[in-house]
Amino acid sequence: MSFRLYDTATRAVRDFEPLVEGEVGIYHCGLTVQGPPHIGHIRKEVVFDVLRRWLERSGVQVTVVGNVTDIDDKILARSAEAGVPWWALAYANERALGVAYDVLGCLPPTYEPRATGHVPEMVELMEQLVAAGHAYPAEDGSGDVYFDVRSWPAYGELSNQNIEDMAAAADADPRGKRDPRDFALWKGHKEGEPRSASWPTPFGRGRPGWHLECSAMVGKYLGAEFDIHGGGLDLRFPHHENELAQSRAAGRPFARWWMHNAMLNLGGSKMSKSVGNTMLVTEVVKQVRPVELRYYLVASHYRSVVEFSFEALEEMASAYQRIEGFVRRADEVLGGTGDSTGMVCAEFAEAMDDDLSVPAALAALQAVLREGNKLLVDGPSDALRGTLLSVRSMLDVLGLDPLSPQWDGAGDRTDLHQVVDRLVSLALAERAEARVRKDYPAADRVRHSLSAAGVVVEDTPAGPRWTLEEAEPDGR
Repeated sequence: MSFRLYDTATRAVRDFEPLVEGEVGIYHCGLTVQGPPHIGHIRKEVVFDVLRRWLERSGVQVTVVGNVTDIDDKILARSAEAGVPWWALAYANERALGVAYDVLGCLPPTYEPRATGHVPEMVELMEQLVAAGHAYPAEDGSGDVYFDVRSWPAYGELSNQNIEDMAAAADADPRGKRDPRDFALWKGHKEGEPRSASWPTPFGRGRPGWHLECSAMVGKYLGAEFDIHGGGLDLRFPHHENELAQSRAAGRPFARWWMHNAMLNLGGSKMSKSVGNTMLVTEVVKQVRPVELRYYLVASHYRSVVEFSFEALEEMASAYQRIEGFVRRADEVLGGTGDSTGMVCAEFAEAMDDDLSVPAALAALQAVLREGNKLLVDGPSDALRGTLLSVRSMLDVLGLDPLSPQWDGAGDRTDLHQVVDRLVSLALAERAEARVRKDYPAADRVRHSLSAAGVVVEDTPAGPRWTLEEAEPDGR
């Protein structure tokens, strides 16, 4: 391969060499599903979708694992506030995430494991670490189990930090820790928490810590050593640092490359649920079409911070419309062009091979587009056909071909009931989030909007259920 990729661990762009020639395994950390996804989350999904598409276009077989963290302190807290079971809240938001993937044109992961489905693998890994002297049960009787960071001299290598300069790990009561920086592998079951949110282990009932989940799942699906581990840059520390330490301490070589995308900011700070400046995917796609939002998220280099604004989004939407205009006009003039898996221009390929430099790739596409617009003036020709196929092929790599079934409305991608189910699930996830915020007027607006569309919502102990209102005999 001639592909070059920035490695966060070595802080350098270097030639990418997969573990097995012609095959690449990618693990990127999915979401903790305590709420519906915002566009900051989806930027990461789009980045790794483009990486996958380019590698596959280059002839590589790609396996993508994107996990779902469906048990967590925040999920338990939010479900208690909303008065719904923790697993019902998590599942509703997991479905909302799937809809957001689909709306933005992201290919589904090869495997999408849930944390709750892999507790045996987590317990096994934890036992290995305790037996090797790298982890210990808390001495305060809490049932917590901690990773001993001082037992691993390389701790801090990924984030380039000295352990003495690190803040305490604020993931559990520090009374049971030998060092305040030790992080939780397992959290003992606490009084008042639902028993269904705990599992038996040799150290007592409890639930997994965030970091343990990912190491266990990636090991199951990609093995002890794999090619690329990725996620947002905010995960580099402590999450990825802790994953790396516990995996290596258990004798697993782990990731050969670490790939992190920069943040999507709003108002100068990272877009996140915790600071309340989220922009839900469902809200943003009311302002622009989903394909235009994807173009906005794709257009910047993945390692560049993006400061979100609706003005910039509208500008990018207009830029995409100009590209789309050429494709549709040329396709009409030529009477159709078939699929979009033709050749890309050399400059586009060179840019994509250079650490996924999408801005440079788009510049190459624009150069071809300018020539195409000149050819379009003279009507149908082999040159125009070749140019259109090249433009569509480049757009296809970025997931942006306007004539693809995803964006053109053609093809039988799913039946009507599945479409309705996904959209209603997304709306119900928004309603649950509003109830957690105690924004009951917003929750009621969602319910009333669904009711006006003929969707009847019933709140049950297992979470909300919906049915379609029966039509009158005359069709009303």
